[in-house]
Amino acid sequence: APGQMGRPRRKGQRLPTLAARLESPETVWQTVTVQWYGGQPRVLELATGTAVWYHVGKPTVPLRWVLVRDPQGKRAAQGFLCTDPSQSAAQIVQWYRWRWQVEVTFAEVRAHLGVESQRQWSPRAIARTTPVLLGLFSLVVVQAQRSQRDGNWKLPQAAWYRKERPTFIDALALVRRQLWAAELLRRSPGSGKLGKVRQELWECWSDLLCYSA
Repeated sequence: APGQMGRPRRKGQRLPTLAARLESPETVWQTVTVQWYGGQPRVLELATGTAVWYHVGKPTVPLRWVLVRDPQGKRAAQGFLCTDPSQSAAQIVQWYRWRWQVEVTFAEVRAHLGVESQRQWSPRAIARTTPVLLGLFSLVVVQAQRSQRDGNWKLPQAAWYRKERPTFIDALALVRRQLWAAELLRRSPGSGKLGKVRQELWECWSDLLCYSA
């Protein structure tokens, strides 16, 4: 305050918690429609405001908080914090939805390409290998998408579950099949007696090898 001794205050009175704001009748809600998982539109109710995160001995961090609740009451309410107060509440919720693709990508490269399981002791070696494996993930996806667009890929189905979109393991199996076929045909001898295998049996073997490799 004017005439008061000491440095200017870095924070004001403590604000209500997000749980308190969720239950407060004074909280102002706005209805928005966002693109949710699967690209489907979803109606949500948002409440937002600004605050600061303060801890003794650390810089003050401006925040925008966002409360999200389902108008139909089928899903629990959620709260989000963003360190860029200039962003809108709808944009922050959209960023939260986008994180799903990132999490799935890291889960797939860890499960199928060996990220985080490299047997390397040097941090520099890990720093070189991980981007290469992530790049390999992108190449596999691009090649599989190209084959699907050209109509050269029939998505495998199960009797109890029908997939509308391929998973990464499907894309990886397709690329393996294409690479193995090109390598085997290049080295295939032009003459000689070869045992014939029925096409159905050959396709079955190829699928098993592509998915288990």
